[in-house]
Amino acid sequence: MHPFDTAIALTTVDAHCSRGATTSAYANMVGPFGGTTAAVLLNAALRHAERRGEPVALTVNYASALADGAFEIDARAVRTNRSTQHWILQLRQGDDVAATATAVFATRRETWSAPEATAPADPPAPDTLARQDPTRRPPWVQRYDMRFIDGGMPTRFDGAEHPHSHSCLWVRDDPPRPIDFASLAALCDTFFPRVYLRRRKIVPIGTVSLTTYFHADTAMLAAHGAQPVLASAHGLNFRNGYCDQRGELWSARRELLASTQQVMYYRE
Repeated sequence: MHPFDTAIALTTVDAHCSRGATTSAYANMVGPFGGTTAAVLLNAALRHAERRGEPVALTVNYASALADGAFEIDARAVRTNRSTQHWILQLRQGDDVAATATAVFATRRETWSAPEATAPADPPAPDTLARQDPTRRPPWVQRYDMRFIDGGMPTRFDGAEHPHSHSCLWVRDDPPRPIDFASLAALCDTFFPRVYLRRRKIVPIGTVSLTTYFHADTAMLAAHGAQPVLASAHGLNFRNGYCDQRGELWSARRELLASTQQVMYYRE
């Protein structure tokens, strides 16, 4: 089994409750990588017997750092309409709520469609770029092949403020794995914290809330397969202990797969 599939694996407890566990392969500095937390919450809805349609939106609120070990997810469809379905999900460890989420699924129909966002222009091919060295990084970084075009993790943290926090890179699971909605949700959290790039200084940070909008459908993801995605991100504001991040993930054919926004805290 691929390490990612192990990380998001769930067993059924009852109609609404599933049980999973953190894995060392996706460990972060404190607790597991937030992308796998988002992915396992989405997976609880994806595998639910009542699920209808495909994910359109997912918002995860990280109430606290997960401890290593087992957890349970309560997943409930609170409203099913003609074309949309709304979910509330809660991840618990013992009596403590570690994360909550809402998800919207929908049955997509063929209609007028037109992209407005544009992919990064003329990026170099991923095989012409060196892989980001994962040495001395948290284990989860080793699970992704990252090849930066711009805005990689700084090699020196000397406190010299940088004028922007933009990043652009090719990224995919390592070992390669065909992309699906769960792995796409995790990929949306693979951007390094913008405050590290902007300030060139290591400070305590943590994601507070992560929202992902899925623009791809199952057919688009199947066509993409295990190819790298082209990812870009930048911060909009850093103020009084909180900063945000906006990101986009594109297919090799320049189709927008997902867009994402998150807010993080940072401490001096």
